[in-house]
Amino acid sequence: MRICIIGAGLSGLATAFYLRKLAPQAELVVYEADARAGGTMRTDVVGGMRFEAGANGFLTSKPDCLQLVRDCGLGDRLLRSSDAMRTRYVYHDRLHRLPSGPRDFFATDLLTWPQKLRALCEPFVSAAPADRDETVREFGDRRLGAGVSRVFLDALCVGIYGATPDRLSMRAAFPLIAALEREHGSLLKGMLARRGAGGPRGVLTSLHEGLGELSARLAETAGVEWRWSTAVRSIDRASAGFVVSDDSGPTSFDRVIVCTPAYAAAALLRDLDRDLSQLLSAIEYTPIAVVGLGYRAGQSAAPSGAARHDGFGILTTTASRAPILGVVWESNVFPGRAPPGQRCVRVMIGGQRNPELVERDDAGLIATARAGLERVAGEDPVPDAVFVQRWPRGIPCYGRGHLARIAAIDTRLVQWPRLHLNGNAYRGVAMNDCVRNSRELAGRLATGTLGEPT
Repeated sequence: MRICIIGAGLSGLATAFYLRKLAPQAELVVYEADARAGGTMRTDVVGGMRFEAGANGFLTSKPDCLQLVRDCGLGDRLLRSSDAMRTRYVYHDRLHRLPSGPRDFFATDLLTWPQKLRALCEPFVSAAPADRDETVREFGDRRLGAGVSRVFLDALCVGIYGATPDRLSMRAAFPLIAALEREHGSLLKGMLARRGAGGPRGVLTSLHEGLGELSARLAETAGVEWRWSTAVRSIDRASAGFVVSDDSGPTSFDRVIVCTPAYAAAALLRDLDRDLSQLLSAIEYTPIAVVGLGYRAGQSAAPSGAARHDGFGILTTTASRAPILGVVWESNVFPGRAPPGQRCVRVMIGGQRNPELVERDDAGLIATARAGLERVAGEDPVPDAVFVQRWPRGIPCYGRGHLARIAAIDTRLVQWPRLHLNGNAYRGVAMNDCVRNSRELAGRLATGTLGEPT
């Protein structure tokens, strides 16, 4: 069987890796428009500092990434985040320590006492109809009150999706939280039940040289034919499969797995299936820019007083009107990201709040990052190393109607049983989701449980 994989981000890499393990007889060809693997999973070194272009790690509450790292021989390279990262901050009217438990929740001045009492009424709130696709804000306002939504849920959404609560579907973006209401009738009751069952608690984990180390190893060990710096122009139907065309000409395959972002998949499939292409085009993306700043010994890039370099970082709320989405103290979270005595941070800019900021040039983004640090952290030292990465369409935004759209995409794909879509635009944006979906797809292909054309 000759299989084409388009895109060598995490989903494409994991699909290729597990297909090679599970179907060693298959002939695998991977197209990648870039000159290297990884997509957003890339680590750059600037001035001795390591900066992640995208995610800075994965949680061990799910086994998928851990297993992939071990399967590809990097188990001894795993790097657990420092215990210092357990402390997090949110910038609202000023800098606040994020509550880490019930006692902190009652002590925080992020909420008024009426807002805290409203949140305590959550177990008595009726569940929404099963067919209602609420936004995160609607869900939070109904169950916990507007105060919690506009502080805690706002920060949660920006930290994961770079989006605001009114732009995300609760069931699609946070299915585990939505399931607590569906299964237990209450978030509090559901959390207590899961705690009693001993549910897993994850630790943020990376590799010693960053996530780019995983990208490089997967590319080295995948055992495929690589077509680097090769952009696919079209996918056309053939008598027994598909014809994939790039600038050098067409190539025939029995199966095609498209692991590009949804908007790129839409362009590739426009001539093959216009309805499918339109469904893919409707998946929205959030623009985001990452600015890394490195500081030599003696300089600081963390708040004096409250944070004292002892936390993971800071998220900002929409109400704060801060020019940045958040800050991560990278060298504090993962030792070794900066040389001894030095520090590096990453600042996130844009998102659904201020998408226009992502269009600024490098100097403008660096100035925005420094202004944001001064606003939320109270300091603005001159950096010795800078890193800038723009993602004009960075993170899929699982908006209202996302689950219905995915169901419609699945329906369209029924008529194309040898065509597969895989990536973070469909069923989870986290690294663990991407790896799990890729491994399961490879397993179904290897066992022949995906069906054949009639």
